[in-house]
Amino acid sequence: MSAEPAALAALQAKADVLVEALPYIQRFQGETFVVKYGGHAMEDEGARQSFARDVVLMRSIGVNVIIVHGGGPMIQSALARFGVKSEFRAGMRVTDDATMEVVRMVLVGQVNQDIVALINQAGGRAVGLSGADGNLLRARKMLVGGEDVGRVGQPTRVDDGELRLLTRGGFIPVIAPVGVDAHGKPLNVNADLAAGAIAMHTIARRFILMTDVEGVRGADGQVINSLPAAAARAMMADGTIHGGMIPKLDCALEALDSGVEKVHILDGRQRHALLLEMFTDSGVGTEIVQ
Repeated sequence: MSAEPAALAALQAKADVLVEALPYIQRFQGETFVVKYGGHAMEDEGARQSFARDVVLMRSIGVNVIIVHGGGPMIQSALARFGVKSEFRAGMRVTDDATMEVVRMVLVGQVNQDIVALINQAGGRAVGLSGADGNLLRARKMLVGGEDVGRVGQPTRVDDGELRLLTRGGFIPVIAPVGVDAHGKPLNVNADLAAGAIAMHTIARRFILMTDVEGVRGADGQVINSLPAAAARAMMADGTIHGGMIPKLDCALEALDSGVEKVHILDGRQRHALLLEMFTDSGVGTEIVQ
């Protein structure tokens, strides 16, 4: 029995989507994507499930996906439960020894394993790591505005041997951004910075920052679909781009300068945001290009 016209149109629309995705699938086979996963997308169950399925699908068509996650809201909640006071300076969490203990417990012991389980449940093969595993992420203490903010780290070196072994074996590395200093002591590394360092070192084809905003907005308030690096620098200089978007763009521009082909900023709260951005012509966020 043939399908009704409306049903047939819906099926043809699905086929059109697959055809549109085909050149991207062919182009990205064997390439590396580094995805920074964080914000409220980690708390919304629908967005979490969508993210896991997107990652598994990308791995299934031959994309090597490396995930670096944040966990700020979970850390804040845990600090409150333990009665540890939290303070921020220039967007960085002041991290004394007591705070570092909670940060490591939450990121490595809770958030990381939750994401691994989510992806595995969706049919993938995820493996949880922290920056301390195999000295994956070396870092040094960071000064913020010339001030010592405790055990906050700036990435200095990435040892990606373990990542290459895992991705070649079909696994999806999921990395908690806890680095180690030269003495093996843990440092709290901003997830954007950790993901950027890994993207630069692996010369990822794509570096994707999943945030709580739809993308970079221009002076007219509209999301910019494609943003050249020179234009991004000019918009930061004249104040069009400001606030929390500036460190993300700084991270993106540094990655581009290091050989990453494109950086994408998109809203992780949207269902299937990863697939829509990477495998459709229009995308749903902002791509930053040289």
